Amino acid sequence: MDAATGLRLLALAAGAIALAAVARRRDWPAPLVLVAAGLLVSFVPGVPVYRLDPEIVLLVFLPPLLYSAALDSSFLRLRDFKRAVGLLSVGLVLFTTLVIGVVMHLLIPQLGLAAAFALGAIVAPPDAVAAVAVARRLGLPRRMITILVGESLFNDATALTVYRVAIAAAMGQGITLLGGVLDFLVAAVGGVLIGLAVAWALGWVLERIRDPLVENTIMLLIPFAAYLAAEVVHASGVISVVIVGLYIGHRMHRAGFGTRLLSDALWRVIAFFLETIVFALIGLQLHSIVSDALKVHDPWTLAGYALAIFGTAVATRFVWMVPAAALPPILSKKIREREGTQSFPRIVAVSWAGMRGVVSLAAASTLPEDLEGRALLLFLTFAVVIGTLLVQGLTFPTLIRRLKITSDREVYDDNLAEAAAQQAAATAALATLPDQATASSVHAEVIGQLRAKEERRTLNAWERLGGGTGQEGEETPSAAYRRMRRAMLTAEREVFVRLRDERRIDDEVLRRVMQELDFEEAILERD
Repeated sequence: MDAATGLRLLALAAGAIALAAVARRRDWPAPLVLVAAGLLVSFVPGVPVYRLDPEIVLLVFLPPLLYSAALDSSFLRLRDFKRAVGLLSVGLVLFTTLVIGVVMHLLIPQLGLAAAFALGAIVAPPDAVAAVAVARRLGLPRRMITILVGESLFNDATALTVYRVAIAAAMGQGITLLGGVLDFLVAAVGGVLIGLAVAWALGWVLERIRDPLVENTIMLLIPFAAYLAAEVVHASGVISVVIVGLYIGHRMHRAGFGTRLLSDALWRVIAFFLETIVFALIGLQLHSIVSDALKVHDPWTLAGYALAIFGTAVATRFVWMVPAAALPPILSKKIREREGTQSFPRIVAVSWAGMRGVVSLAAASTLPEDLEGRALLLFLTFAVVIGTLLVQGLTFPTLIRRLKITSDREVYDDNLAEAAAQQAAATAALATLPDQATASSVHAEVIGQLRAKEERRTLNAWERLGGGTGQEGEETPSAAYRRMRRAMLTAEREVFVRLRDERRIDDEVLRRVMQELDFEEAILERD
């Protein structure tokens, strides 16, 4: 790579991060802003052509993004809603592939049924990054977020496996329906088994290192190791990465506090950086993809095809979601008791959260160069991705507000459960003090300080149930403590910095005391 190419990539990253920063500050959905900006910039004269290398996406971008999402997910909640997640990540992907394949074949019979199904598999899996970001910001119920996250974690494996089968058939490699089903089962089961094996081995290693820096450095390698280990034996690398992430995340409590603090910050930065670059690249590719498609079809024909496939992709999700979400609880008492019924507004919200993303474009980029209609398939994939991100993504927050879907009850229940848990934890912690005092001759003054700390934490948890305010809006004791302690921390920092500037303490001392103050402020911020 020459210096000019390096500068272009640096400019791309810097511009994308700057846009994402502005979007975050103004509370805009960053993925949509980046895509829209990329669309506009791609038509500016002199802007270089950016192409999304599928190998880089599937090997460099996808594993860490999936691992980060899985690490932050709840294995227990996904297990609770495994039926709903399975209906979307497997059933809906297959249904969408079938419907879009048939529609595409009817529109362009000369394209070939296998190639039409390949397009269906490419655009079938939604990328819930944008939808989940909006859902969390608007405070949607946990069940909806869990289902959207679970769908995005597992649907890529289904779509990529079906895509490979369809491409093999399109290229005349003589694959049968039974063979395709067997390939799918081998990929899925193999991905699960390899993911569990990698997760167990790495979990065993991590629990014995007890060094936050080393543990998190190893974690950087985990998604790539899981993906490659599965792909080498032709299993699903996507499923393998997801399984490892869920396993490690579920057992993260066994790690030290330093490992958890570093891990949380590390993967937030990685996910933010990769998502920023990817969504910017999606928009920047518009010019080249449209130019290639116009060499084969006229603009009005392309627009007609794009609208037809975009409309089919959106409608198919609604057609599947309504009976899949509403009928099982009605027909099965067991499902109704375990999961409850879904209101129509929630079904509509999940149905509209079908934005496509980077996996679709990466899969389309791997289409064989000699496949008939490749330029058209690339263009239609791009049209569906951009269309869903802009149309559904921009209207999703308004839809949620209009439907009046909130998680207020869940927030109250969570605060109540946390307060009760804090009360029990404080009781257990205080019960250890007499034994410690006897064993180590701890002074009564220290014991009093420890008791006061536990009582303050417990009081803060109960106060949160009332919104953190005292009677008639007065400041609660916990809020007053945090306000005054923050002011004390600020004053302490200023003194330490001044002493460093006066050369009365070394930078190493400053870093050490600043870290201690930062940890305490992090606890205050959490409270």
